[in-house]
Amino acid sequence: MKNFELFKPHSLLFAPLEGVTEEAYRLCVMRLFPEWDRFFTDFLRVPAQGKVTEKFVIEHLGPEVYANEKWRRKTSFQILTSPNARTQEVVEILNDLDIDHLDLNLGCPSNTVNSHQGGAYLLAKPTEMKQIVSLIRTHFKKTFTVKMRIGYRDDALFIDNIKMLQDLGVEAITLHARTKEQLYKGIADWNYIKKAVETLHIPVIGNGDIWSIDDIDRIFLETNCYGVMCGRSAMKTPWLATLRNEAQKNNRDFDETYLLYERKKYIEIYFLELLKEFRRRGWSDQSILKRFKSFSRYLFDDFENGETLRGQFLRSESLNHFLDSAYSL
Repeated sequence: MKNFELFKPHSLLFAPLEGVTEEAYRLCVMRLFPEWDRFFTDFLRVPAQGKVTEKFVIEHLGPEVYANEKWRRKTSFQILTSPNARTQEVVEILNDLDIDHLDLNLGCPSNTVNSHQGGAYLLAKPTEMKQIVSLIRTHFKKTFTVKMRIGYRDDALFIDNIKMLQDLGVEAITLHARTKEQLYKGIADWNYIKKAVETLHIPVIGNGDIWSIDDIDRIFLETNCYGVMCGRSAMKTPWLATLRNEAQKNNRDFDETYLLYERKKYIEIYFLELLKEFRRRGWSDQSILKRFKSFSRYLFDDFENGETLRGQFLRSESLNHFLDSAYSL
């Protein structure tokens, strides 16, 4: 394997999540749970028309993150682009801003994104994908990676695609072990991650159905992947990296009673920190409540009455009502 210096082996990465991992959210999780090795912006959709400005790019990264070298060096910038978009302009701005990691989204399964020739759509169009990846690799000066799925409708091009990406100079691949057509149905097949590790000499980061500390240990053991990226599981347990660090430091396993106790504790801390950050930015209570509800999809899965709790939170008519529910778990 080639030397890869962006993050260490067995790192835990907080995935790029559209509508979630904007600056305010990332800063909260960085402060609360710094054990995550790296964070990603949600994808910047590269426009096909109009002038791309430095301000546009910095706003997406986050002005406060950009101004703080520690936070900036722990943040990766993801883009989603298409053959006719102004990709080179964005890449050159990222160079000027000294961004050390650019990730290309080749996995988004959204029909809207795919209809505009972006995301997982490109996995079925090797010529267009090669054009975009070559352009980025030619112009981006630092670490360039991709996040992808195993294919669009099927896995017919899987091996050809990952080999091509490696040959074009991509330095690591994050692989969500489903096709676009599968969306998030069924169980991610980690055998594809293992196959990618065996086929390539660049790092492969595993992604898909990594919900717990045991899952993290198991995917490393079963696939020998370089790192792990958590998306839905990071939304369910934003403190997952903290728990894993504690387990490793104390060489212990956690039983369900302890994990539920931690969940109750951290849910309150989590929403308090988010509230503090969102209010600092002048967000209205209704905007905060809407965002909090969107964060609640997976948080209550481990409670015996999880569906009832989730419904209670989602039916909250006011921010105070929502917070009272969080404090009384």
